[in-house]
Amino acid sequence: MKPCANNHGIPRRWRIFLVVAALACVNSVVNAQDPNTSHRLSPGDRIKVTVYGHDDLSGEFELDGEGSISLPLIRVVPAAGLTANELEGAITDKLKPDYLRNPSVTVEVLSYRPFYIIGEIKAPGAYPYVNGMTVLNAVALAGGYTYRARTKSITIKRQNGQTQNEIRAKPETPVLPGDVIEVPERYF
Repeated sequence: MKPCANNHGIPRRWRIFLVVAALACVNSVVNAQDPNTSHRLSPGDRIKVTVYGHDDLSGEFELDGEGSISLPLIRVVPAAGLTANELEGAITDKLKPDYLRNPSVTVEVLSYRPFYIIGEIKAPGAYPYVNGMTVLNAVALAGGYTYRARTKSITIKRQNGQTQNEIRAKPETPVLPGDVIEVPERYF
């Protein structure tokens, strides 16, 4: 294989490899999830609403069982299923026509609803969600597997709007707020 003179002696196939690797790296950075833009709000999430210049309209709120928050002046605002950015728009739209001329609103997720882990682990229960958590992190948080755990058959039950999906999970599978992780028992 002949090196190219204008590429510092790097063979063509290595140049292609380097370009593909660089694109994959850029793509992973671009697709990294920002919890405030990708997370869909659900009951139990705690948020901070800031209306700039109006401290009396700002505050911390928890989504009630129906997925709504109650704000001063505009009262009940449905938030379940919206991202933080979409909720900003909904609050702005409700404030704009009657109460404020040009409101500037931000919504920040303070804490997510917990995830649950059940089955053959040492301390089953509800645990606070941490951004970027995997099944392996969740199991470690719950004290690890029991000696009867079937570690190759872990499932996650995940709510998607009105439907619930069941996912076969590996140790590196991401965990989301509200997930129910089940570690089954082995029978031998």
